[in-house]
Order: sequence, then structure tokens, then C-alpha cells
Amino acid sequence: MKVNTAQFMALYAWYSWPNVVLCFFGGFLIDRVFGIRLGTIIFSIFVCVGQVIFALGALLNTFWLMDMGRFIFGIGGESLAVAQNTYAVSWFKGKELNLVFGLQLSMARIGSTVNMNIMGWIYSRVRDLLGYAGPSTLGLTLMIGGITCLFSLTCALILAYLDKRAEKLLSKEQGKTGEVIKLTDVKDFSLSLWLIFVICVCYYAAVFPFIGLGKVFFIEKFKFSSEEASAINSIVYIISAPMSPVFGLLVDKLGKNIIWVLCAVVTTLASHIMLAFTFWNPWIAMCLLGVAYSLLACALWPMVAFVVPEHQLGTAYGFMQSIQNLGLAIIAIAAGMILDTRGYLFLEVFFSACVCLSLIAVVMLYFVNHLTGGDLNWSAKKREKLEKVAATEAEEQERLRRQNEDDLAKLQPKADDFSLRNKYLSKLGAQLPDNYSSCLSTMLHRSVLK
Repeated sequence: MKVNTAQFMALYAWYSWPNVVLCFFGGFLIDRVFGIRLGTIIFSIFVCVGQVIFALGALLNTFWLMDMGRFIFGIGGESLAVAQNTYAVSWFKGKELNLVFGLQLSMARIGSTVNMNIMGWIYSRVRDLLGYAGPSTLGLTLMIGGITCLFSLTCALILAYLDKRAEKLLSKEQGKTGEVIKLTDVKDFSLSLWLIFVICVCYYAAVFPFIGLGKVFFIEKFKFSSEEASAINSIVYIISAPMSPVFGLLVDKLGKNIIWVLCAVVTTLASHIMLAFTFWNPWIAMCLLGVAYSLLACALWPMVAFVVPEHQLGTAYGFMQSIQNLGLAIIAIAAGMILDTRGYLFLEVFFSACVCLSLIAVVMLYFVNHLTGGDLNWSAKKREKLEKVAATEAEEQERLRRQNEDDLAKLQPKADDFSLRNKYLSKLGAQLPDNYSSCLSTMLHRSVLK
């Protein structure tokens, strides 16, 4: 379609722009308006509609329509991720979260890997079928890819049914915390949470835009063929798919989330430096990037659940996605402009600088957590032990409450036949003489003295 790098990267930016606001409000809407089930279905519908418009834009060779499709797709895409995270936190607690987030990331990366390696083949088959290459071929290819969006909507409907059924069977209340969430709750977020946000933005800004531009980078610098460039560019997601649940289980067993995040950021920085300043086999750097990317997601995202109250989790995850998309939108545009004017060396230096900012935030988080006595870097054993103590204390408080209720019930006077008769007549609307009331009170007083 004869677009330059800046225009191509603008497609990523259009996806991110609506989520600068909508991810935050998406979390709020999930918490307080739609609930998890309805919110997931609504956001899935936006994803389907956006993909159809995006494909129509390609089919009609209308680039602005493709931008609009990406915008609508983005309205649902990241908010759907917030709903997914909220589902996970609703069903899994404590150390289980690391493995669950790892499995979520694994499934997402399987989809990304399939997309990066299969869509080119589908495009070739459609081109052979039509007999020419052009906007129509691209549009039909994107329509075929939209089938996965319909599958996502189907899964959202099935999940809503299963969650509703579980609510009835387990008496499990969904999306109703009993506490009012205010948008001004953001000002009450702790410094640790804000540092987690900074790590998230700076780290992913050096990963996703790079993968978006990586294919041409490997073709130009390392003289790879188109197929080889696609393969190495997708290795990050290929590694992430099996390694995410493994790392999730590892973090579950060992804890120490901040240490794992630190290892992931340092490894990512080494990977970008290798790609920028050496001609070593890029498979080494990309494999390291894939391992680091998987490890960071399993250790970083569950930390949000450790620093905010449960009734604010939707809002917190929404805000985290929101500022992440703000960073990605800006970085995507900046990366396209840097590549058009300065080349890949400057672009890699830029990505390395972003990772350095993430590294500084991780170090700050470590010391803030240590000084404030936070639990982000606890071992799994210590966290489990304290959770058991807290559960025991809660059970003891509940036992004392019930005992107090029983003691108060014993002090209440027992009603005799005369009082029960008068109470029944009163409910029927019968007028009782005044002396009945005084007699009743006297008899109740005597029963208490006994």
C-alpha cells in the first residue's frame, strides 16, 4: 500500500491511543458497572468489529479506514486484557497468581507466534487463488484472520456461563465487593505501585515496537531472507509460550518477585546491546530476549495484587494498561521517525535507554519495598506462613463474634404463651387493651429476673 515506516507504526499507535483512557475506565466499568462477565463480552464485540473494519480498509485500499479499524479494535483489546486479569485474580489467590499469569501469557504468545508465521502463508495462498497481489489480497487475508476474533467472543460467552454457574453452586459473588470505588483512588496508589507502572511502560516500550520493526532490521543488518527474518523475529513469542508457565511455577515456588524482575530487565538490556553493537548471531540475543520477556511478565504483573486492595484490582490493572499504552503509542511513533531519519543503530540505542530507565525503577522498587516493610520480595514460604497466620486470626475473630451473638441471645427473655398470643393478634391488626401491654411487660420483666 506504499506506506512508510512512520505510517506503518501509526497502526500500532492507533491501537494504543484509545486505551490511554479506556483501559483505566475499563477497569472501573468492570468493577462497578458491567461486572466481569458482561464487560468481557462487550469488549470482545469491539475487537470483532474493529478487525472487520481494518480488513475492509485494506480491501478498499483506504488507509484511514484501517486506522479507524485499529482504533476500534484497541477500544476492546486492552480492556479485554483487564477483564482477563480480573477473572484470574477473582479465581486464584496468592502464590497461584504467578503460574496463572504465566499460562495467560503463554496462550497469548502462541496466538502471536501463529499470526507471525501463518499470515504470510495465508497471504500467498490468497494471492495464488486471485492471481495477483494487492489491497484485495491483503483485505481477504485479514478477514480470514478475523476468525480468531470470533473464537475469542465465543470463549467470552462460554466463560460468562461457567462463571455464572459457579456463582450459584459456590455462592461466589462476582464483581460486587461492597465498597465504592472512586476515580480519585488513583491518588492513594502507593509509591511501589507507581514504580511497577514505570517498569511496565519502559520495559514493554523496548520490546513490542522492536518486534514490530524487527523483520526489516534482520533483513538489512544481518542479510536474512524474508522467511528467516520472520522466524527469528517470532522467536521471542515462541520461547514465551512454553516458558511462561514454567517461570510462573518457579516464581510461585520461590517468591522473590523483585529479584526475578531485576534479572529479566538486565538480560533484556544485554540483548539490545548485543543487537546494536555486535554482529554476533542474532539468535542468541533474541533467545535471551524471549526468556527475559517471559520471566518479567510472570513476576511483574502479580505484584499489583500484593500492593492494592482487592476491590481496586480492576482499577489498578486498568490504569497499568492505560499508561502502558500511552508509552507504547508515543514510542511507536518515535521509533518510526527515528528509523526513517537515523537508522537502526540509533533506534537500538533508544530502546536500550528505555530498558535502562526500567532498570533504575526496579532498583528503586527494591529499596522502597525494603524500607517500607513491603511483601513484594518475600519468599514463597514466608508469604504462605503469614497467610496461614492471617487466616487463623480471621477464624478466631469469627468464632468470638458468633460466641458473643450466642451470649446475647441467651440474655433475651423467652416468650410465654400469653405473649405469643398477643404478638400474633397484633400482627393481625387486633386492638389490645392497654393493661395487656403493661401485663406483658411485667411478665417479661419477671422472666428476666428468673
